[in-house]
Amino acid sequence: MACKSTDLDAAACTQTPQISARRPALAGPTFFNSPELETRGRPRPALMPCWWPPACSPRFIDYLENYAATFDVKPEFGSTVQSARYDETSGLWRVHSSSAASGEMEYIGRWLVVATGENAENVVPDIPGLDGFAGEVAHVSEYKSGEKYKGKRVLVVGCGNSGMEVSLDLCDHGALPSMVVRDAVHVLPREVMGKSTFELATLLMAWLPLWFVDKIMVFLSWIILGNLAGFGIRRPAIGPLTLKNKYGKTPVLDTGALARIRSGDITVVPGVSRFTKSRAELTDGTALDLDAVVMATGYRSNVPQWLQGTDFFGKDGYPTTAFPNGWKGQSGLYSVGFTRRGLSGASADAVRIAKDLGQVWREETKPTTKRAAGACHRRCISVIF
Repeated sequence: MACKSTDLDAAACTQTPQISARRPALAGPTFFNSPELETRGRPRPALMPCWWPPACSPRFIDYLENYAATFDVKPEFGSTVQSARYDETSGLWRVHSSSAASGEMEYIGRWLVVATGENAENVVPDIPGLDGFAGEVAHVSEYKSGEKYKGKRVLVVGCGNSGMEVSLDLCDHGALPSMVVRDAVHVLPREVMGKSTFELATLLMAWLPLWFVDKIMVFLSWIILGNLAGFGIRRPAIGPLTLKNKYGKTPVLDTGALARIRSGDITVVPGVSRFTKSRAELTDGTALDLDAVVMATGYRSNVPQWLQGTDFFGKDGYPTTAFPNGWKGQSGLYSVGFTRRGLSGASADAVRIAKDLGQVWREETKPTTKRAAGACHRRCISVIF
């Protein structure tokens, strides 16, 4: 269920011919809508070739389409899964979906791979007065460019990679951005001595314990970026890599926003207590006059909304079994992309699932098996009128 780069990976590994995707195309919001954000802070994996295109460029979309074609994966775009439940009587999964093109459908299958991932839907915090704010309010997933915000006072709520990049882009287009930094956050340099920071961390972790690599990363950040506390950016007590592994919070890679913060082009402000028709009242008692708000407040899993009758996923939308064992549940249920470890974790899940399904398939299709393999693995679709 779903269609992102990780989902295509899972489908290819398992040789799944069809996947359900809510987005209308591979170029939908899941693939980073904003052309302004495509080259900043998106480090290339170490084994990825140097020609690898930005995440939302036509070349990247072409790559995904060619990937799907090569492995004969057929995404069903514009389809929303309403529910999925295991039928104890038949021993099969029953998945109900709907789309404007084909109406309501029911898919029946022996296995179900949940690949909607950690970023299935937008998170917008319930801030008092936000509904009454007269200016434009947009989630970062809808952000295209800072061009239309030229000369406007914009509050960016959130200081992760997206919040930093949006704030920088707003500066580049002549807007007047303020960025909410409510909690402590790790900001790391994008590169260290010409090498990607994440690549350097990966190399160090091959030889050193995680806690020690954390100390090295923090020290290098202090040397290169300086002390940011004076600008309202506090560093967490937990190291950046430990924080990512334990809580899934990705460190921010500086792509130029810090220089604009130091120059005063980006104003760092504390949390928002409430909005009025034209202002944001802050937790320190001050207020900002605003024209627009961009919510860089992240995403979340939506699995609990549609997956029924199983405790494999918790209320937070993540597998209840921790990585690296959270990829397999009961009754043919699998998950991809919930490791909080990005593409590398999703890739590891996809490979494990492919091997597991391959083993099951080989066992059940042996000539000596008593069960009719054709009856077991028949693909069924029901059209609901």
